Amino acid sequence: MFNNIGVSGLAIILLIALIVFGPSKLPQLGRAFGDTLREFRNSTRGIAEEPEAERKEEEIKLL
Repeated sequence: MFNNIGVSGLAIILLIALIVFGPSKLPQLGRAFGDTLREFRNSTRGIAEEPEAERKEEEIKLL
């Protein structure tokens, strides 16, 4: 999705964000974005690990 965005594209996006939100809000927005990504990663990791745990329990029951 973001494969074609280069350094110049990221600079333009950052400049627009700076104009729209102002310099005092950018650190807060970055922190919120990072927290959101971290929470999403943790929740998807939990979903991926659930079937493995269920398979292990089933294998133990079969033995």
